[in-house]
Amino acid sequence: MALFQVNMFSASLKRNISFNAILPVDPMFSPASEVKPLKTMYLLHGYTGSCNSWLTELNLSEISFKNNLAIILPSGENHFYIDDLKSRTMYGEYLGKEIVDFTRNIFPLSRKSEDTIIAGISMGGYGAIRNGLKYSDTFGHIIGISPALIMDQLTSSSDEPNMIGVTRGYFERVFGDLNIVTETDANPEVLAKKLKSSGKTVPDIYFACGKNDILVLASRKFSGFLKELGIPHIYEESPGTHDSAFFDPCLTRALARLPLNRLPQMPNPFWYEDN
Repeated sequence: MALFQVNMFSASLKRNISFNAILPVDPMFSPASEVKPLKTMYLLHGYTGSCNSWLTELNLSEISFKNNLAIILPSGENHFYIDDLKSRTMYGEYLGKEIVDFTRNIFPLSRKSEDTIIAGISMGGYGAIRNGLKYSDTFGHIIGISPALIMDQLTSSSDEPNMIGVTRGYFERVFGDLNIVTETDANPEVLAKKLKSSGKTVPDIYFACGKNDILVLASRKFSGFLKELGIPHIYEESPGTHDSAFFDPCLTRALARLPLNRLPQMPNPFWYEDN
């Protein structure tokens, strides 16, 4: 198992930015000739999070080891992983192209879309769905857990802070003109419709939300929209709210249904059991 903390200059964001990478193999003990291209999950954090968030909140080393899966942890900086055209800080482009190309060049990662997963939780769940649809040539699988599909709420937002302390001004800085945001490619429905009409392959889509989560109605609506378009997907609800008690097992279930190159079950050399 190897954990890398990487600092890179991003042309998309025009500054240095950090990300973490977890690999189920350690180059120190695995000759390059024996390391096969790894399937990869780009896992996006939620609002107020960072590339370090899931290192302590989810058991990513075990997920990586059991699934023989590389995990890349970018930072979205409360920007919902979309492009800011005014400032030309292109978070979507960074996620959908730049960091994928960069990590494929420095780590032994598969370059096939069918081996590449984009996943996220809350704000990151929105980012995974939005960018998975926009960059369908890059990502073959989309996993959105408790996704913040808040398009309908943006137009009715106000200058009074909402329950997580953000205002209409914040949403305007992130999404632009809120009067037309539902008509832009910030809206996953717009992207799904465009992708469907293009005739291109639609990524495998899985998303889930807790029945007691305030975001559940938006998830139900998006599932209904995909059904109307005839886009196959899996949407699940189960008891739970917006917390790690729901996120962790949900991510495990989402990965369990994918054709990953899982290794034969063997003891993790970093686990110790007192017999």
